[in-house]
Amino acid sequence: MLAMTDVASAQSSPAGVKTGRTDRISDPGPTNKSLDAANADVSVPPLTDAGGVPTFKYPFSLSNRRVFEGGWSREVTVRELPVSKSMAGVNMRLTAGGIRELHWHSAAEWAIMLYGSARITAIDDEGRSFIRDSEEGDLWYFPKGIPHSIQGLGPDGAEFLLVFDDGDFSEYATVLLSDIVTHTPKEILLKNFGISKQSVAGMFNGELFIFQAPVPGPLEEDQKVAAGRLGPSPYDFSFRTRQQTPTKKTKSGEVLIVDSSTFKASTTIAAAIVTIHPGGMRELHWHQNADEWQYFISGNARITELATGHRARTMNFEAGDVGYVQHTLPHYIENTGNTDLKFVEMFKSNRYQDLSLSEWLAHTPPELVMAHLKIDKAAYDAIPKEKAVILPE
Repeated sequence: MLAMTDVASAQSSPAGVKTGRTDRISDPGPTNKSLDAANADVSVPPLTDAGGVPTFKYPFSLSNRRVFEGGWSREVTVRELPVSKSMAGVNMRLTAGGIRELHWHSAAEWAIMLYGSARITAIDDEGRSFIRDSEEGDLWYFPKGIPHSIQGLGPDGAEFLLVFDDGDFSEYATVLLSDIVTHTPKEILLKNFGISKQSVAGMFNGELFIFQAPVPGPLEEDQKVAAGRLGPSPYDFSFRTRQQTPTKKTKSGEVLIVDSSTFKASTTIAAAIVTIHPGGMRELHWHQNADEWQYFISGNARITELATGHRARTMNFEAGDVGYVQHTLPHYIENTGNTDLKFVEMFKSNRYQDLSLSEWLAHTPPELVMAHLKIDKAAYDAIPKEKAVILPE
């Protein structure tokens, strides 16, 4: 049992602010102490929470992990997080030399490298090759139907996040090279490839998905061989975030917006890569054009989602968690820890859009705002007049 004082100490409340929540909570029965401690604002909701808001959090740690020689994979889709209807995510690890086999899928793939490095390969719509090495912080994007592969490099392979523009997508329902070979009659393979019967008979029979292979050689050699007579693709399916200047930076953190205006290939997915220092917060805002799918890379956070019908719910997040906020719903993201909070915001759109609460009020007649909030002119004047994004500035 988690005592009331233990719950109270886990709350993420500003110093000196009394919540009154321990007076309302009694839980003498069995409870999961570790879950209660990690989800303090769920165990003892703030007084401002109201009504029923669907769960908008799911940790990758609870996802089924498929383990292979060469790596592992786990996913969060609409099946794990029912509110996440427009986007799905996959967390994947590849050893040095480990390969996510040649495949394609019916959804576009956006990725961020979380650890290590990997070699990505693809061909464009004209059959021209694309091969790049991706390192921590780098992004890539493959449109739906574009065949590609991912292979971990030395010394310790790679771990990355894949995001897809379809909440019902599953990484385990893709078109695999091994499936094509396994389920195509041998005589058809013989005609298609023009190879010997012995070669066809020796082809792998069964799913590969992730498998171990030697670490590939120099990048330039692979690029030269794969280019062939068509030459390399003129399209760049990768993006180096380390070469970019933050879109917005304050004393409390920074945000880098990556959409089709900067990453030309990413035509269906926009992103914001956000870092918030201790004590900071992503200001109250909403997104007009798309739902927000979140992945937390490091740190601790809390989010209150403000829904229609006088409803609100607060949930806590940490590294490895997925969050989801439906479009047009106001929310904030507060760093509740002692280290930097880093996360990505993903949108099924070619452009990033948001509106902040302060921005709206600042561009509304003062008397109208003061009448609504019952504040005086001094309080109105203190409201930021421009979008801060991350507070305090």
